[in-house]
Amino acid sequence: MTYRSPPSNRRPRKDALLTVDDIYRQPVGPASDPKSLYALLLRFVTWRRERNWSETTLKVQTHHSYRFICWANERGISYAAEVTRPLLERYQRWLYQYRKGNGEALTSRTQRTAVQPLQVWFRWMTQQHLLLANPAADLELPRLEKRLPRTILTVEQVEDVLSQCDLTTLQGIRDRALLELLWSTGIRRGEVERLKVCSVDAGRKILTIVQGKGKQDRIVPVGERALWWVNRWLHHVRPEVLVNPDCKALFLAMDGVAGLTVNGITQVAVQYLRACGIERGSCHLFRHAMATQMLENGADLRWIQAMLGHRSVESTQIYTHVSIRALQAVHSSTHPAEQRTRTGKNDSTGNDEYD
Repeated sequence: MTYRSPPSNRRPRKDALLTVDDIYRQPVGPASDPKSLYALLLRFVTWRRERNWSETTLKVQTHHSYRFICWANERGISYAAEVTRPLLERYQRWLYQYRKGNGEALTSRTQRTAVQPLQVWFRWMTQQHLLLANPAADLELPRLEKRLPRTILTVEQVEDVLSQCDLTTLQGIRDRALLELLWSTGIRRGEVERLKVCSVDAGRKILTIVQGKGKQDRIVPVGERALWWVNRWLHHVRPEVLVNPDCKALFLAMDGVAGLTVNGITQVAVQYLRACGIERGSCHLFRHAMATQMLENGADLRWIQAMLGHRSVESTQIYTHVSIRALQAVHSSTHPAEQRTRTGKNDSTGNDEYD
């Protein structure tokens, strides 16, 4: 994939994230000069890898830093010493005016995601005495919008999605086990990809997540129903699919050679969701559904935080805004209009509301 920083005289397009290897293969500006922005970015990547940073985090942050290098290079800026606070603010304005292929602007969250890696990178350059002063220090970022999950599945909707699996086929049983596990545990698709056969402990009814987001291990409970489907796949169907005996992935691709990738897991979820008329979202919908439904049934927010693997309870609190069953009960029992309705009194127009 070739990254092209869009010229300023036309609307740019949004490119997919480049891997770190892609960036190594696509030098920008005077790349051989150790003082160039490109050379310093590669040096920063090495430094972070030596300190065991997550490859996923490294990919995202390196992509956005590389994107800035491309933008700056088009404007004749190739060295860190040439980057100033006004230049970074100009880049922020460019991000604000950026338009995707469908004409939409970048969200404030995406704009922040594009600028925050620059703050980290320039702080590192200052600490390493590669710069005298940090031009990104105290750079004001766009305010975040507090957005709720756009789609929250009801229990009935989840059951409808699960019922779409064709249980007369090997793939259908695999997909049912996968979706049941997503709903029961709320784990991320990347965590599913890394699951091994040994990750499931049927006796203790737990699932071990190794190196989840933020390189954190955790143990989560698995419901009996999901465990039944996983055991059926694991002991009765997976041996029939398996071609490569060295593959220890819990969920296999149907060729039996390797485990399901993140994209493969997404495709499994999407096909059943779309079959039920749910046009937005994929694997994360099961995560949202699990958290919201458990909260509505009385689970403590701290326990949900532990299951989801959130470092901060603030990340989990979003589900208190979409779980409104308790709020509905309070509204129904205390709002004067609701009280008048239950006592059978007419409204102000003299008409009974339930005539």
